[in-house]
This record gives sequence, structure tokens and C-alpha cells, in this order.
Amino acid sequence: MNISPFINEAYLDFSKPENFNAQKAAIDEARKKFGASYPLIIGGKEVVTERTFNSYNPSNKEELLAVFSKGDVDLANKAVDEALKAFETWRYTTPQERAELLFRAAAIMRRRKLEINAWMVLEAGKNYGEADADTAEAIDFLEFYGREMLRYGDKQPISPLPGEENELVYIPLGVGVIVPPWNFPFAILAGMSSAAIVTGNTIVLKPSSETPMMGRLYYEVMKEAGVPDGVLNFLPGSGAEVGDTLVAHPKVRFISFTGSMEVGTHIYELAAKVQPGQIWLKRVVAEMGGKDSIIVDSDTNLDDAADGIVAAAFGFQGQKCSACSRAIIDEKVYDTMLDKIKERVEKIRVGPAEDNFRMGPVISASAERGILKYIEIGKNEGRVITGGQKAEGDGYYISPTVIADVDPMARISQEEIFGPVLAVIKSPNFDESLKICNNTIYGLTGAVYSNNRDHLNKAKKELLIGNLYFNRKCTGAMVGGHPFGGFNMSGTDSKAGGRDYLLLFLQAKTMSEKIK
Repeated sequence: MNISPFINEAYLDFSKPENFNAQKAAIDEARKKFGASYPLIIGGKEVVTERTFNSYNPSNKEELLAVFSKGDVDLANKAVDEALKAFETWRYTTPQERAELLFRAAAIMRRRKLEINAWMVLEAGKNYGEADADTAEAIDFLEFYGREMLRYGDKQPISPLPGEENELVYIPLGVGVIVPPWNFPFAILAGMSSAAIVTGNTIVLKPSSETPMMGRLYYEVMKEAGVPDGVLNFLPGSGAEVGDTLVAHPKVRFISFTGSMEVGTHIYELAAKVQPGQIWLKRVVAEMGGKDSIIVDSDTNLDDAADGIVAAAFGFQGQKCSACSRAIIDEKVYDTMLDKIKERVEKIRVGPAEDNFRMGPVISASAERGILKYIEIGKNEGRVITGGQKAEGDGYYISPTVIADVDPMARISQEEIFGPVLAVIKSPNFDESLKICNNTIYGLTGAVYSNNRDHLNKAKKELLIGNLYFNRKCTGAMVGGHPFGGFNMSGTDSKAGGRDYLLLFLQAKTMSEKIK
């Protein structure tokens, strides 16, 4: 196959009226489909259940988007059976066939980009730019992983031995369970699922109950691209019922999960137990939480640092595992930085995602309650300099909140809030800033703003962070350029979008023949 080098998908510029108006029109088209019902897809067949659940618009919490059939234990078992049946043929397809499936799907996503964006704006509460970046990242994953499968499917370099013909090939694992998050509801879902499929595995996809439409759209794209029945099974349902059944199933070979530390550790523990009839140790790929910091040295461009902190803390309402939730600032520039941060945050307008406000709603009522609870805790742990309350509107709106003078060991400095709340910590010097940055159970992303090369080099050595950035914000990892995954309780350091990722869905087989 003659494949061009990988290039990241370009973002749409919504400052151009033609792009803005086209996206607005796509949102209007999506609204015409509100209230429709969507079945499960098991073995290529639609399954309608009596039990259902609803998807709502977090910008207007009473607005019903769609009704989804809800899986149960029996349907979860059936989905695994169908995936296992499909695996017996899909495993023997060539890497080229599987890569071409992803390339076709990427082309379909490009064609349907505005439509996918529109549903994401309405279901997840992302503004136009955040939604478009999400869809672009999904396209990147498919393009990148397709090329990576061709690399892994090619002849692998091994040391020659006299008198033997030796070969190493990569083969798929089997049936996998894909449990994606709601915060990157298309990109991460598509990336996890497509990586498993392109490597020759079959999957049961359990989308987030907050954003099931994004899973449905991914299924539609893959079906149009030609994915065979049973290779991709679409099974929304509860984590306690469907999720646990899938994870514990003896015929499931691997679980790929992105979400909270609590759910991730539960999956890890459940998957580790060998079930009756199970003949392997299950592989778990887990990307969990973060408590990410941006360090500001005394010698740096303070305006750049303030821009980066505010963008990383409040982009998509702070609902990113990579979001900056702690700013660690040298005492020499602390007061100046507080003023700069406050000035920028107070310019942020909060409102409906479909109207493209910079900050939209948080995802749900439970998320809103949890974040507001942390804000109340923060009022006793520091000094609120802006925000600190629910914002006006019919959705789950929270004012962007900055809490200063926070102790490094305070709860809002240690626990993942997953919302628009920034804790600001004063540090006596750069060495202490590094220690504070390392003082959580997580190790996902972080950034350092400094003009001091010795300080940057020291940070490179000492910070235990999977994705570390210098003189830029700590969000916005790009497929290919920033392989993504963190240390400690941030997960298994999967490095999604990197050259190591597909290995997590493959096993190596060595074959040696004596030459006569």
C-alpha cells in the first residue's frame, strides 16, 4: 500500500462566518432528530429493550436528545458470544484490510464532521472549537493507527541465527471490552475502539451513559466503512450491571478503560480475578485521573503563563483529565500572577454550548453537585478571588472559580475535582515548586513556565509526569506528537496516539524453523 505520511487533521476556524454558520446549521439539523430511539447492536442485529435511558442536553437540562435501549447481564453475555464468533474470522484478515477499514472510516468522519460536532455540542456541552478538536482527534487516531498496523504487520527485525529461519509476528488478543469516558466522547471512544479493531480483535463497546449518541455515531461510521457484523458490538448499560459482567466474563481477553480512578481501580481488581473457564490473564489498559499543575517560575513571561493557565484550567469547563487544576507560582511573582489570572478569568462568559460560549455547562447534575461541594470546601482552604458559585441559566452552569493561598496538602490541591476550579499555591522557590508538583497520587500532565534553562532541565529530570510541557499549556495533546498517558494513579501509561499503543492490543509470536 502506498500511504502518505501521517498529518494531523486541521481544525475549523469558527471565527470565519461561513464555518460558524455551517456548524450552527448542523446543530439545527441535529435538533430535528431529537427524541428518537436507538437500539443496541449485537452481532450486527438491532436489539430493542423494554428498559431504556435518556440522553439530555446539559446546556438545557430538560431537553431530551435521544432514548437508548439499555443492556443487561444476558445481553452482555450475548454480545461477548457474538464478538467471539466474529473473532474467528476477523483475526485472520490481513493488516492491510484492517488498516483500509480505518482509512475509510476516517474519510467518513471528515464528511460528517459538522454533524458529529453538532451532537457533541448538544450532548456533551462542548463549544464549537472543543467539539471540532475532539472529532479531529478521532480522525487522527484512525489515520495514525491504520498506519501503525501496517508497520506492525510488516516484517519485524530480529537477530539472525545460523542454521535457522526465524520470524516474529504480532497477533490479536481476542474479545475486548471498551469503556470510554464522556469528556472526550468521540475521540477517545474512537481511538480505543479502532486500536482494538485494527489489530484484529473484536469488541463490545459500552459507551458512557452521559454521551451514548457519540457511540452510536461511531458505530454508524464504522458500519458504513464496512466493519463486519460482530466485530463491533454496541451495548449501552450501567457499569454495575453491564460493565462488571463484561469485565468478569471468562472469554474477555482485555479491557480498555478511560475514566475515574475509582472505576479504573475497580476494573483492574475485577479483571485480575481468574474466572472459571478462563485460560489467560486479562490485560487492562487504563487511563484514569489527574491532578495537574502548571509551575510558574519567577523568570518567565507572565502573560504567556497566565494565558496558558486559564486556557488549561477552564477549557471545556475543566472537565479534562489533563486540565490544570493547580497553579504553583513563585512568591516573587505571585501577586502579579494572581491579578493576571483574575483579569482573564473574569472575561470568560458562561452559557449554552450551542451558542458557542467559551464556557458551557458541566456534564450532569451529579457533576454539578460534586464541583459545588468542592468549591465550598475550597472556601475554607483558601481565598476565592473570582467565581465560587453556580452561574445563571437552565443548564449545569458553574462560574469559573479561582481559589488562592491554598496549602499544597489541602483537599482541593490533592483531589480531582473535574470542573472549573483552579487552586493557586504560593511557592518559596523553584525547587519547592517541583516538590509540590510531585506531591499527589497522580502523574498525568503538567507544565513549567520558565526562561531558566537549568530549571527546565531539572524539571525534566525530577517531575514524574507522563505528558510534561514547557512554556505552553498542559492540555491539547496531539496524536503522533504527544503520545498520551500518565504515571501512578493516572493509569497504565498507555501512550495513546503513540508508536507503543497498538502493542497493548497485540501479542508477539516467535517462529523458528531449522534449515537443512
